[in-house]
Amino acid sequence: MTIMVASKTSAIAGASSPVLSVSGLRTSFRSGGEWQEVVKGVSFDVRPGETVALVGESGSGKSVTALSIMRLLDEGQARLGGRAELVGVDLLSLPERNMQKIRGGDIAMIFQEPMTSLNPVLKIGFQIGEALMRHRGMSRAAAEAEALRLLERVRIPAARERLSDYPHRLSGGMRQRVMIAMALACNPKLLIADEPTTALDVTIQAQILELVKLLQEEEGMAVLFITHDMAVVAEIADRVVVMYRGDVVETGRTEELFASARHPYTRALMASVPRLGAMRGEPRPLRFPTVDPMSGETTPARPIGDTVAEAAGPVLEVKNLSTRFDIRAGMLQKVVGRVHAVENVSFSMRPGETLSLVGESGCGKSTTGRSIVRLVDPVQGSVRVDGVDVLALTGSALREKRRAMQMIFQDPMASLNPRMRVGEAIAEPLVVNGLCGPREAKEKVADVLRRVGLQPEMGKRFPHEFSGGQRQRLCIARSLVLDPKLIIADEAVSALDVSIKAQVINLMLDLQESLSLSYLFISHDMAIVERVSHRVAVMYLGEIVEIGPRAEVFGDPRHPYTRQLMSAVPVPDPHQRRVRRGLSNDEIQSPVRPPDFVPPARIYRQVGPEHLVQEWE
Repeated sequence: MTIMVASKTSAIAGASSPVLSVSGLRTSFRSGGEWQEVVKGVSFDVRPGETVALVGESGSGKSVTALSIMRLLDEGQARLGGRAELVGVDLLSLPERNMQKIRGGDIAMIFQEPMTSLNPVLKIGFQIGEALMRHRGMSRAAAEAEALRLLERVRIPAARERLSDYPHRLSGGMRQRVMIAMALACNPKLLIADEPTTALDVTIQAQILELVKLLQEEEGMAVLFITHDMAVVAEIADRVVVMYRGDVVETGRTEELFASARHPYTRALMASVPRLGAMRGEPRPLRFPTVDPMSGETTPARPIGDTVAEAAGPVLEVKNLSTRFDIRAGMLQKVVGRVHAVENVSFSMRPGETLSLVGESGCGKSTTGRSIVRLVDPVQGSVRVDGVDVLALTGSALREKRRAMQMIFQDPMASLNPRMRVGEAIAEPLVVNGLCGPREAKEKVADVLRRVGLQPEMGKRFPHEFSGGQRQRLCIARSLVLDPKLIIADEAVSALDVSIKAQVINLMLDLQESLSLSYLFISHDMAIVERVSHRVAVMYLGEIVEIGPRAEVFGDPRHPYTRQLMSAVPVPDPHQRRVRRGLSNDEIQSPVRPPDFVPPARIYRQVGPEHLVQEWE
C-alpha cells in the first residue's frame, strides 16, 4: 500500500531562517609537515523541517565537512576556517566545553557503522539513558523510562526486553534504530546522518529511510543527510549539495537537479544509478553508461554479446545442497541447536551465464558460494563442476578442480595481504599450483593487470596504495590468473561508491564477453542484479523461493518475499519522495533450529519457462 503524504514542512523550510548556516568552511590536515586542504570553502544552509543531502564519492570531503561542523577532528592534526552557525552561534569559535553541551543536545549525529559507535560492554538502555542524564538532567529511573519510549518510537519490537540487551545481540537494522533513538533523545535542532544506510540490506535500508522521514515530519527537525547513493537522495532530500574533491560543484532543489544536472560530475553520478525496471526489453546484461566527471564526455550503455552456450552442458550443477552449523553449549559442548544456513538448494549454470543469488543478510547466499568452493563443508548434496563432484574430492584433486572456480570477496582489503606486493599476491596461485616459473608468472600478472584496466608496473605497490575500486580490480585480476570457467562474486561491489561500482560492473561484463566467464553473482542489491543477470534465484532462510530468467523474475515476481525485496528498492525519482510504501518492520527470521528439526519437503510450481516458485502458506 502506498500513501501520499503532504509536504507540511516545505513551507516552513522556505520561510524560516536556517538552523545551520555553513559559509566558506575550510578544513586542512597536517601531512608530512605541511597542511593539505581537503574541504575548500564549502557553503550551504539547512532550514527547519528540511533535508539537505550532501553527496559525493569517498574522498570528496562530505564526511569531513560533517565532522568539522561537529568539531570532532583532532585539533593538533586539523585546522578549520570559515563559519558554521547553529541558530546564529558560530560553532567553530566556541570553547570545547560549550561544544560538549551542543553535541548530542542541539546537534545529533548518526554514523555509518553503529557497532563502532555503540559501547559493546554496555547495555542498550544504559547507553541511551546516559545521554538523557547528561543533557536533560534526568534521574536514572526517568532516563530508563524515556529510553523505553524512544525505542518504541523507532519501532523496535519488544522494546522493554531490548533495553537489557548488548549491541552484539541486535541485527544491523536494529542497531541503527538504536542509534537513531540515541540521536533523538534530546530533541536536537539538527540531525546529521552520515551514510546511515550504506551497510544495510535493501529492505532494512528502506525501513530506516521511512523512519527518518516519519520522525522528521513529527518533529520538524533539520536533517543533513550524507550519502553517495543518488537513489537514496531522490527518496529523502529536499535540496542537494554535490561535492567533488573538497569543492561544492553544484547545488539545487532535488527535482531540478535530477531533471537537469549541469555539472559533468553530477551527471556522472546520475548515470551510475541503477534503476529497477530499466532492463525491460533488454535480452542480455547491460553495461552502465559512463560520463567523464571533468569533460562531460558520455559513453552510452550497451548490452554485452551473447555469451551463453545454450547447447553445452552445465559448468556448475548444484543438487540438494545443505550446509548447517552446530551450536554447542555447556561443559560437554553438547549440540543444542543448528543453524540451517543452506537447505536443499538446487540450480545449474551454463557456460557464459550470470546467475544471481539475492536476499537479505542471513538468507544463506554467501554460505552457498562458500560451500560450492569447499570453504565450508556441506552436510549433504552434490556440487558438480564440469561433471565432477567437488564434494567427493580431497587433497591435490580438490586443489586442481578449484582452479576452474575462483571467488571474489566483498572486502578487497581483507582479501589481500597488506605485507605482500600486489603483483606477488596475484602470482601466488600460479606458484602454489606449480603452473609456471617466475618469468612466466610475471608476464601472466602483467597481462591480467592490463585486462582489469591497471598498469603492469602497479604490481610493485602494496594494497594500501590503491583506492577501493582499484583494490577490487586487483582481486578480479587474481581470480582470473588461473583462467577459471566460473567466478563466484560475493557482494563484490556492495562496498563501492556508486560510480566506482558502475566501473567494476562494466569491467566484469567486458571480461565475461571476452572470456565467456560464468558468474555466480551474490548480492542484496536488486537494481544491480537486474543489470548483470541472465537468471535470478531469490533466497530466504537458506532456501531458494523463486528462480527463473531475469526478465520473468523482475517482470512478474510471484513469491511474496521477492515482491517485498522489489518494493524496498529506492526509486531514483524525487517526485516519489512523499510516498509512504507501508513497509513491514519485521526483520528476517532466525535460521536456528532444534537439533532434531527435520526440514519440511518443499513443493515448487513452474509458472513459466525455467521459472519456478516455492509454494507458500
